[in-house]
Amino acid sequence: MIKNLQLRLSLTEEAQEGSLKNRTAQFLGLGDQAFAVKILRKSIDARKPEIVFNYKLAVYIGEDAPKENYAFDYKDVSKAKPVHIIGFGPAGMWAALRCLELGYKPIVLERGKDVQERRRDLKAINRDHIVGEDSNYCFGEGGAGTYSDGKLYTRSLKRGDVRRVFESLVHHGATEQILIDAHPHIGTNKLPKIVQNIRETIIECGGEIHFNSKVTDFIIDKNQLKAIILDDTKELETKRVILATGHSARDIFELLHKKNIALKAKSFAMGVRVEHPQHIIDSIQYHCSGDRNKLLPAAAYSLVHQVKNRGVYSFCMCPGGFIVPAATAPGEVVVNGMSPSKRNNLYANSGIVVEINVDEDIPKLEKFGALKGLEYQKSLERLAFTSGGRTQTAPAQRLTDFVDGKLSSDLNPTSYQPGLKSAPMHSLLPKLIGSRLRQGFAEFGKKMHGYHTSEANIIGVESRTSSPVTIPRNEHLEHPQIKGLFPCGEGGGYAGGIVSAAMDGERCAEAAVAGL
Repeated sequence: MIKNLQLRLSLTEEAQEGSLKNRTAQFLGLGDQAFAVKILRKSIDARKPEIVFNYKLAVYIGEDAPKENYAFDYKDVSKAKPVHIIGFGPAGMWAALRCLELGYKPIVLERGKDVQERRRDLKAINRDHIVGEDSNYCFGEGGAGTYSDGKLYTRSLKRGDVRRVFESLVHHGATEQILIDAHPHIGTNKLPKIVQNIRETIIECGGEIHFNSKVTDFIIDKNQLKAIILDDTKELETKRVILATGHSARDIFELLHKKNIALKAKSFAMGVRVEHPQHIIDSIQYHCSGDRNKLLPAAAYSLVHQVKNRGVYSFCMCPGGFIVPAATAPGEVVVNGMSPSKRNNLYANSGIVVEINVDEDIPKLEKFGALKGLEYQKSLERLAFTSGGRTQTAPAQRLTDFVDGKLSSDLNPTSYQPGLKSAPMHSLLPKLIGSRLRQGFAEFGKKMHGYHTSEANIIGVESRTSSPVTIPRNEHLEHPQIKGLFPCGEGGGYAGGIVSAAMDGERCAEAAVAGL
């Protein structure tokens, strides 16, 4: 017999070995009956001083809990019909995996390098301030998701099978804990191996993955995509192309725009990264004055406030994490955040961003048409580059000084390896963003007492929250103008994270093979 059950354990109970099973037996009145407990979901409720652990359980009375099997029916596709996939981030990876299940051969074209080779280029950015345009924190095997926190929480529950994506990650090396945690993550230290395992699955089944293969043009005849041009020289004939290039592949947006292929400007968000010592966030969220209880993970937060009809909100919050340089070309500074699996770094960071309505907020860029949001992004990234000293050193300010509108005489220690330079961010950022951020931070300090502190830095700019361009598609997920082209994932404007991009990749694979 199987019974579902929800239990709440205090910190004291959580620390006691066997307490979950004892409480289960007591609640169900099982006495000496044999039973097994399977944890379906686990979360922490820290809203009140008395912190509790919430458990959703399946209780197997008189029987063992079933063994999970995370196997997938990946077929030998070495001689199957091909589907070309441009980009090997989450959308491209899961599009390729779905092709294997459907019996089609994925041929992946990735502009960057594999995960091992990427490490050298990331080191060059951090240490030498050299930005490789095709190999960086955004481009390369696994896309921006590989060197990220690996957050898997998504609200896109109606777009596909979230559990299926999680099980695929477990199949390729992730811990089963991601199937249980209410806000699961993998960690930047573990993601590269999982990505490598996905690559090996694809190749072992007869798929192809070509690194250092940059798409530079499309051959289109009578609105039908006929071929792809690689590196301005090599031509590949194709019938179906899944375009999964990510939100930072600006050259692809510009290429499509130049060829008069329909695009649409999309609203997005930009702002800064804020970095606190992790113990400050812990003390606020866990109501503690010293170190947090060892049973509790590094505390996270989620904040939002409306300022002048625009949302100001936290984005990609990384507890126990670090800030990294996410530029994709020389002459720009972009910051992003990530965490290792243990989230054991000394700092907590989060993007704090402002909604940008492209139809109302940037009228001076109307001449750029569908690329006006992209141009606005570029302008802030160039500003950050100049004000940071024309290297990957980032402009920064103490949080309290930013809100008060004065230059910081010095800055707090930081996890950002290229370094920080004090800059008047309060006056450098456009009023559209800066004034809203200042009001937003002041309000956040009221919601989280201790958050508005001189011990925090704000660092600019957080500009790659999502694509500022949508590549349209019809009900069959195909571009309405170009047959055979299937815009996909974050780059198409259809996803906002690892899981939603993976689910969109699967859907696009199903759509692409439907007519083959």
